[in-house]
Amino acid sequence: MKLTSIFLSFVLGMLFISCKSPKQDSDAIPNIVLIFADDMGYGDLASYGAIGYSTPNLDLLANEGMRFSNFYAAQPVCSASRASLMTGCYSNRVGIKYALGPNSEVGLNPEEETIAEILKRRDYKTMAIGKWHLGDNPKFLPQQQGFDDYLGLPYSNDMWPVDYDGNHKENSIYPELPLIKGSKPLRTIKTLEDQAELTNLYTEAAVDFINHNKDSAFFLYLAHSMPHVPIVASERFRGKSEQGMYGDVIMEIDWSVGEVVKALEKNGIRENTLIIFTSDNGPWLNFGNHAGSAGGLREGKLTSFEGGMRVPCIMNWPKEIPQGKVCNKLASTIDILPSLAKITNSPLPIKKIDGVDITPLLKGKDDVTPRKYLYYYFADNQLEAIRMERWKLVYPHDHLSYEDVLHGKEGYPGEYNHKSTGMKLFDLRSDPGERYNVIDSYPKVVDEIMKIADEAREDLGDSLTGNHGKNRRKPGHL
Repeated sequence: MKLTSIFLSFVLGMLFISCKSPKQDSDAIPNIVLIFADDMGYGDLASYGAIGYSTPNLDLLANEGMRFSNFYAAQPVCSASRASLMTGCYSNRVGIKYALGPNSEVGLNPEEETIAEILKRRDYKTMAIGKWHLGDNPKFLPQQQGFDDYLGLPYSNDMWPVDYDGNHKENSIYPELPLIKGSKPLRTIKTLEDQAELTNLYTEAAVDFINHNKDSAFFLYLAHSMPHVPIVASERFRGKSEQGMYGDVIMEIDWSVGEVVKALEKNGIRENTLIIFTSDNGPWLNFGNHAGSAGGLREGKLTSFEGGMRVPCIMNWPKEIPQGKVCNKLASTIDILPSLAKITNSPLPIKKIDGVDITPLLKGKDDVTPRKYLYYYFADNQLEAIRMERWKLVYPHDHLSYEDVLHGKEGYPGEYNHKSTGMKLFDLRSDPGERYNVIDSYPKVVDEIMKIADEAREDLGDSLTGNHGKNRRKPGHL
């Protein structure tokens, strides 16, 4: 009788172990939720100094996780930035530049390996929600790039036949704005009120995906269409902030983050879920009160100055990331892919990438420096600057500027200024606003960075000097 009882206990124990959810296993690979805002500036979250509205859910993620102070998008414009995020490469390496328009004949080459594709090798369930902007032809949409499903806009929410007052334009250069499900249009976004429901729509889809995949490892890519203009909040968030519509929109995005966290907690999978929140580039400043804040950094979107490429970034993973940590080390969106590969024990892409593994930083190690320098490429393969540790060497180039011009208001754009800069060296430790040129005081620093630039031009090229680069790849073509 005693032996029978022992045998029965053993069998029941083995059944319990075999039936355990993967999420109950402390050694299970984590879920990954990557939330990507559009045109959110460095100063647009309360934890980065925003005033006039609150972002309690993102503040909590920062307080219970890690906030990065020197985190960069790899490009200061939509499509190029997203190509870098997805592939772990500078966008010029994979042939994507600027912002792709509707009916584009190019897109992210399906031969490139994306975050979703490397995670699929570890049997992750994958979903993309929101703005894609890496080619609107079905050949380039998320389901051809490693995602099981997709719901969202194929490009920016201002690429539609509607004027700044919300009126339909008959002779617009843009077609109707489609909401895509999978690879086919679900319906058309026709009015600002339609856009007002996008954040809620995306959030509901994200929560539904989490609920249906709670027993599997999953990768959720939630790319909000806002605060890219036109901005509009849903009825329940309008008038909630002191900063007008822009603050209302940010508060709604923060609410969305909170709903995602609640879904993770409800399903008992919060502890082993890595949440990454960041932005594709800095604020589009000439839209005035419908644009965000660069937080005292110079310039904004469409420039390679700090305001255009340094963005907020919060990472939270209760199982691994220490609470309340501020990381001041250099890091970039191109580092996300190799870091996720390391975390999930997934193979890196076969082709060369530019990202580095920053998982030691996520574990709170202060004595490591995974990324020693960063290239600031923009426009048609122009190497406009290089950062090395605290130093940033800016090369002579023409650029758009938001300085000395009147910004727009209530959804209308202002004018751009056009300026030129000479070669300058900035000490970003003491001068993050890039105001004081110290190039004459540190000739050895300049020489060291110029050697790095020579390597970049040899590898990726530089149209400012006529270099073509040996290792650039082509985008996908129809």
